[in-house]
Amino acid sequence: MKNRIKKVAIILLSLVMMVSFAACSNAKADDTESKEVEATTKVVTDSLGRQVEVPAEIDSVGSLGVMRLLTYMDAVDLVKGGTDMDNVQVLTRPYTLVNPNFASLTQIGQGGSGGIVPFDEEIVKLAPDVIFVVSDYTQSDELQAKTGIPVVAVASPGLFDGKMSASMDLIGQVLGKEDRAKEVNEYMDQAQKDLNDRTKDIPEASRPSVYNGALNFKGKHGFDGTSGNYGPFVAINANNVVDQTGQKSAFSIDLEQVLAWNPEIIFLNPENMDLVNEQYTQNPDFFNSLQAVQNNKVYTQLAYNNNYTNMEIALADAYYAGTIIYPDKFKDVNIEKKADEIFEFLLGEKLYAKYTAAGQGFGPLTIGK
Repeated sequence: MKNRIKKVAIILLSLVMMVSFAACSNAKADDTESKEVEATTKVVTDSLGRQVEVPAEIDSVGSLGVMRLLTYMDAVDLVKGGTDMDNVQVLTRPYTLVNPNFASLTQIGQGGSGGIVPFDEEIVKLAPDVIFVVSDYTQSDELQAKTGIPVVAVASPGLFDGKMSASMDLIGQVLGKEDRAKEVNEYMDQAQKDLNDRTKDIPEASRPSVYNGALNFKGKHGFDGTSGNYGPFVAINANNVVDQTGQKSAFSIDLEQVLAWNPEIIFLNPENMDLVNEQYTQNPDFFNSLQAVQNNKVYTQLAYNNNYTNMEIALADAYYAGTIIYPDKFKDVNIEKKADEIFEFLLGEKLYAKYTAAGQGFGPLTIGK
């Protein structure tokens, strides 16, 4: 009898252990499945401070004004749609030169100086995993609600304005390309330090006065199109006469004010020399009165503001301006090689020859020619 009871007890104990083991196994399985579900998405904080849930694995991307930054991040293979600004290859948007396949890219929006205008139906049809949009476009929540696709706003940086590092890190976080983001940020930080170290200790009295004209902003401009707080000049601590106005961006200045300043060195955008030469024809005395013109000290600065700041051109401009303004401090810099180094690192291809072939390389300019 005792043996029988003992056997029954052993059987019951075994059954209890089996049930408990099964329950634990199911709990572990449920926990694992829960973790797997959680791992399929992640939350990022975009440049507008929005919390955006995005897929953990990104296979396709739509871009509204962020294509240049995606090129810097070696992420163009993921891009399935962009704006009309990305479809045309032009020198002032170098990222288009290294991505000729963008000519057939699906248009999911309009870009340019008029701002971003998304094409909602095309976005839904394309159905990318995530949409990157430049943070100037402030209707990201509405676009996300309309399309049902995560929208991540990314700040478009200017040269050394403090925005680039965070933008690269954000894209890297979304796409799982943190290593590339680190590489880009380190490269830019090193370039900024190099430019500053070469020029920071030059006495004020030894800094020639400089002026930059024929800039592009909301269209093309002649000699009077200039800028205070001009990025390449700021990077090399140049004595930009326009900074005396207190202006912090591009604007048109009165020519008589430039004559009053009479800068020692003038830089112009070669793309707009036709406009400058028209002005020369109308008012040759003004130009011939400038000491920089008299002394043949007029040089190029390549246009870099086209569909936001093209960082590679702006950085090359800074190095070239340094070689002209402070030749002793930049005597080791071969600008052709330096420009190609910058192009290759950020865009993956040496491009400087394309600029010289188009007559837009670095060098002296003759006004009125």
